[in-house]
Amino acid sequence: MIQQQPWWRGAVIYQIYPRSFFDSNGDGIGDLPGITARLDYIAELGVDAIWLCPFFVSPQADFGYDVADHLAVDPIFGSLDDFDRLVARAHALGLRVLIDQVWSHTSDRHAWFRDSVRGDRRADWYVWADAAEDGTPPNNWLSVFGGAAWRWEPRRRQYYLHHFLPSQPALNLHNPAVVDAVLEGGACWLDRGVDGFRLDAVDFMLHDPTLRANPALPRPPGAVPAKLFARQRHLHDMLHPDTDAVLARIRGLLDRFPGSTSLGEISSQPGALDRVRRYTRDQRHLHMAYTLGPLRGGFDHAAVTALIAESAAEGGWPCWSFSNHDVERAATRWHPRGAAAGHDADFVRLLMALLLSLRGSVSIYQGEELGLTEAALAEADLRDPFGIAYWPEFRGRDGSRTPLPWTKAAPAAGFSTGTPWLPVPAEHHALAVDAQGGHGPLAEWRHFLAWRRDSAALRHGRLIPLPLPAPLVGFDRVAGSETVRAVFNLAETPATLHLPGAATQTLPRFGMLFATEGLAARAAA
Repeated sequence: MIQQQPWWRGAVIYQIYPRSFFDSNGDGIGDLPGITARLDYIAELGVDAIWLCPFFVSPQADFGYDVADHLAVDPIFGSLDDFDRLVARAHALGLRVLIDQVWSHTSDRHAWFRDSVRGDRRADWYVWADAAEDGTPPNNWLSVFGGAAWRWEPRRRQYYLHHFLPSQPALNLHNPAVVDAVLEGGACWLDRGVDGFRLDAVDFMLHDPTLRANPALPRPPGAVPAKLFARQRHLHDMLHPDTDAVLARIRGLLDRFPGSTSLGEISSQPGALDRVRRYTRDQRHLHMAYTLGPLRGGFDHAAVTALIAESAAEGGWPCWSFSNHDVERAATRWHPRGAAAGHDADFVRLLMALLLSLRGSVSIYQGEELGLTEAALAEADLRDPFGIAYWPEFRGRDGSRTPLPWTKAAPAAGFSTGTPWLPVPAEHHALAVDAQGGHGPLAEWRHFLAWRRDSAALRHGRLIPLPLPAPLVGFDRVAGSETVRAVFNLAETPATLHLPGAATQTLPRFGMLFATEGLAARAAA
């Protein structure tokens, strides 16, 4: 039996990108009724919770992460009644519900920003600054999406800060009234029955109020990089130490709703995993956090060994993810042959088993359980403003956001009866839910998740790395009298495993071995 723990500790959370999950009305865009209609599928997978990406009123410039009304459902996704039905059905199936809260910025169409432009009672709710003497922006801060992080507002005669698109002005969370306002909105959703929040862009919540310039990083060799954001040390535009105080206020709100939780998104800036531990090390800040850092790195022996060492570190509670809506799907990104490999069932199985064996909670991204690869889209198909601006040096985020394939033989793979907002790749039809049946990645995820749910070692245990030579990596998970040993072959060729006191074994390409201490191997592939 697993010792009683808070439900979120060791939980597996299924991330839903609503636009691409299931379209119930044929307009080509996934919606809340579509999610509700398919919740049985998620419950049967064996996860503990769902995380819904934004469904709030928005001009959709950044596809929902530019919120124009924190308390209303955008009509393209449905209504508040649809949301309530979704939550009720999820709870009936034993699924908790987390929703995205975007509290570092809003849309420029938000009522708060319109008030702030006029300079009335919300004058200081956003980050405003005077122009330099020559009319240029107040400092050298850069936007993640390119160019200066400042936009001139002629009606106010000042610049405003935007870390992402110019239509996403940064909130001034140094102002307690702004924190009060976002928390008030969060309380409304908790009152409606949600079980917690995924907090977007935590590292961007606060800036240096004196607006000091960021120092430059040494210019890398070769051509000028397409993304200039990496040319600075981001000491002042983000990562402000007062972030801890804002997170403490968020935790105070959640503590008023027993059983609720928080999952923070931490950037890939240096020290990311240290910040994950810092923000989750006690009961004053976040419950869980994840970082895009490992998602943007490689998957060689050194990288995976470092990942395992980080997972072994005590203190804090990480939530691991290998794919999400902001990065290329791991089945393509980390494969030694990249997109040329196509769907590699052995590699997909390896990623699944490693992810579900690390110490911490886990977030899986819709389609990961099907083994979906990154979609190779034509330039004309792109919708992501980031990808459109940087094509072809960076192809954007649309390749991981294509609709989920439900029915192999149906148009749009059963996602919609209309024309989907992004095309469904031909190669994804073969990986559709109905095509996998009792075989393939979907069955393997269900099997492994059932085992993880019943294993105290895998869900809550300590992680002890094993010193193994390349291309092997491995560790023990230990809880009480239960020990699970996991070994993985990261190579496309077989590798020989020698462990003291155990028979020599050969692991096939991308193979793995799981054994319970003192017993025969539970699974080997």
